Amino acid sequence: MDQPSILNLFKSQANSERAAFVARYFKTGPGQYGENDLFLGLSVGQTRAIAKQFRTLPQKDVLGLVQSPYHEHRAAALFIWVDQFKKGDPLQRMEIFESYVAHRQYVNNWDLVDVSARDIVGAFLYDQDRSLLHDYAQSNHLWSVRIAVIATLYFIKRKDYTDTLALCTLLLSHPHDLIHKACGWMLREVGEQDREVLKEFLDEHTRQMPRTMLRYAIEKLPESERQYYLKLK
Repeated sequence: MDQPSILNLFKSQANSERAAFVARYFKTGPGQYGENDLFLGLSVGQTRAIAKQFRTLPQKDVLGLVQSPYHEHRAAALFIWVDQFKKGDPLQRMEIFESYVAHRQYVNNWDLVDVSARDIVGAFLYDQDRSLLHDYAQSNHLWSVRIAVIATLYFIKRKDYTDTLALCTLLLSHPHDLIHKACGWMLREVGEQDREVLKEFLDEHTRQMPRTMLRYAIEKLPESERQYYLKLK
């Protein structure tokens, strides 16, 4: 099966009414973070199912999907890459990582970042130099910043919190709510692994944390502790 086949499958399942709704949900209006993105109107489940059928798609065809103007095409490409990365040998994993990094301008909404950054960027960099993440976090490209933060979820699951805490500290003053949410989510995940590490971070930074970041971070804490940090804020 080739790229034309997967495109035809997407076309056959397109839903214009749902596409209009999803376009609003992902903030595609003028000046919004998803400005000008295009949707076919497939559900995530439909997109995943198509990606599963084409999980052996050649890299040149996956790259074609990554660069598509349609959100679902890009999502499917990322699902395929994640699957191929997990099953690939070291050379294949490096090729996918490098392609992902080179084309990250197409990983251009929070859902696309969230389904791919951990399992490609985080997984590749786990035993490598991670300075790339800190470079991304200091860039002016919103999605590169979010990729850096979400990638650390791979480390968190392995009880390695150093980069997460450093990036969240660096991003305390970031202006965008989507970064506040990402940092808060990762801090909450740290707390799921080690509550004391989270509380040490909160004790030091609560007063500087954006409220959204704080609320996400403390979501799983006991109510008394949640109220303590909210009042401290």
